[in-house]
Amino acid sequence: MMDAPGAGMEGGAPALPTGLDEEAVRAMDAADPLAGFRNRFVIPDGVIYLDGNSLGPPAAGTAERLAAFVRAEWGGRLIRGWYEGWMALPERLGDAIGRLIGAPPGATIVADSTSVNLYKAARAALELAAGRCRVLIDEADFPTDRYILAAAAAEAGMKLEAVPAARLAAAIDEDTALVAFSHVDYRTAEVRDLKALTAAARAVGARVLVDLSHSVGVLPVELAASGADLAVGCGYKFLNGGPGAPAFISVRPDLLAAARSPIPGWMAHRDPFAFAPGFVPAAGIRRFACGTPPVLGLQALSVALEIFTELDVAALAAKARRLGSLFLATLEARRGPLGGALLSPRDEARRGAQVSLRHAEARRLMEELAARGVIGDFRPPDVMRFGFSPLILTYDEVRRGAEILADLLAAHR
Repeated sequence: MMDAPGAGMEGGAPALPTGLDEEAVRAMDAADPLAGFRNRFVIPDGVIYLDGNSLGPPAAGTAERLAAFVRAEWGGRLIRGWYEGWMALPERLGDAIGRLIGAPPGATIVADSTSVNLYKAARAALELAAGRCRVLIDEADFPTDRYILAAAAAEAGMKLEAVPAARLAAAIDEDTALVAFSHVDYRTAEVRDLKALTAAARAVGARVLVDLSHSVGVLPVELAASGADLAVGCGYKFLNGGPGAPAFISVRPDLLAAARSPIPGWMAHRDPFAFAPGFVPAAGIRRFACGTPPVLGLQALSVALEIFTELDVAALAAKARRLGSLFLATLEARRGPLGGALLSPRDEARRGAQVSLRHAEARRLMEELAARGVIGDFRPPDVMRFGFSPLILTYDEVRRGAEILADLLAAHR
């Protein structure tokens, strides 16, 4: 891995100028150590893409890699491909993601969807915490997470309790089996204190499960250092793995011998090709695999992950947060203080790679923005989300996107 781009420049990002004129912002782009990575992704001309927090654009070599795979490996090697490398892809790519989330080698595997992995992780965690009766979740968490955790708690005969994020740590007690939450709030982009929540849980013997879907590839996580037990996340947002890209699950290494997946698929068997009548779990993280690996999806994800091997997460986070601050500063310079319309923290340290605003005509505003080439994201009933992928955005694009939004807001007073 090369040295962190932009070392010594405020974590890799140029300073936000006191003046927000066009020339000053273009100077930020000239000083940006990550600027050269933009041409390694496919981005339509004339589009300012502020939705990488929903779906990242493809890496530039993805189409060629898939075409070559279909011709030479799938078409050329046929079934032999399974024995010549495909079987190792889930764990190899898992280790690449593990580096981004601060997990040790052998603790992470790419498999299934985030939802399936969340279910597997929750059931495994609840089995490890047998004898307890409470599952705590953040009441504002992503709906799918809440649905799955409610089902897992019910199946384990436990009570699910949803509490505000600010009270989550205080709600943990000796009856708590599992504390589950997202590292970054999908609506507001507020970053949860992973270390503090994990410390509160471990102090009373509770397990911790964290969803990293909105932080992997763009924010420092330090999963192992936090002491969290299990983590899941997706591959299609900031990791640029493609629509429906395979997701990942990570388990603390010292738990792997005892942790059990509730879906004992054949790829999680100690010897998948023995076709034994009974299930014997594989050693290590492979026991959390399930069905046949989606090799085409893994190939697409691998192209983007190869780019991430050249990068330092701290530099990515510094630029992502600085882009968000520039967006806010430009918007307020044009239309005045946002006040209660701002849902995201102003403090960069508390904000992920996203800025969220509330407006009564949010849906219409997002449609009008898209018509002007600025693509963001709407969440009912009134939330506009703008994501800042540091590898694909320039500071000047973010400035221009904010100015277009400011003009639209002025028209909708």
